[in-house]
Amino acid sequence: MLHEVIEKVKTDQNGLFAFLELIADGYPDRSAVAFLCIGTDRSTGDSYGPLVGMMLKERGWPNVVGTLEQPCDALSYETAVHSLANAGVIIAVDACLGKPGSTGKYICTPGALKPGEATKAGLPSAGHYSIAGIVGENGPKPYWVLQTASLYQVLQMAKLTADAIERAWGAQPFAAQRETKFQWL
Repeated sequence: MLHEVIEKVKTDQNGLFAFLELIADGYPDRSAVAFLCIGTDRSTGDSYGPLVGMMLKERGWPNVVGTLEQPCDALSYETAVHSLANAGVIIAVDACLGKPGSTGKYICTPGALKPGEATKAGLPSAGHYSIAGIVGENGPKPYWVLQTASLYQVLQMAKLTADAIERAWGAQPFAAQRETKFQWL
């Protein structure tokens, strides 16, 4: 099983890609892969998951739960997890807080992700694999850190994550990636 090959690691974008590439080798069918992108659009730091979800949806990924438009936040989390019960493999994506100097890195783990650890949300774990983007330093005021995280850095991290996912599974042609979501008035 892949879990024997992959260990929990704090890494940069290259390690993130290597982690995803190992998963893609084990699960090459994109339609069997689901992404549970946890977070909210109401907090800069906690928007990492929904930003990744939005970018994956825009690129044509079929099984994505949690976007800026429809976030997978604490209120909708358990329903979202149940909606993915039949997925072949679930990759959970969420923001997290880390040690000083680790902002901008990723914690990649085989196994479930437990969301809301820094804020003591008490939500159940989910996912077969997990990616936690470190958006700030953990401390006595986690909500404040999440609220004041750099939007630029969170956007860059989300883009790197979506790009790494595309590279790991092989990018689709441009025409297949886009879905028109507007109408001329």
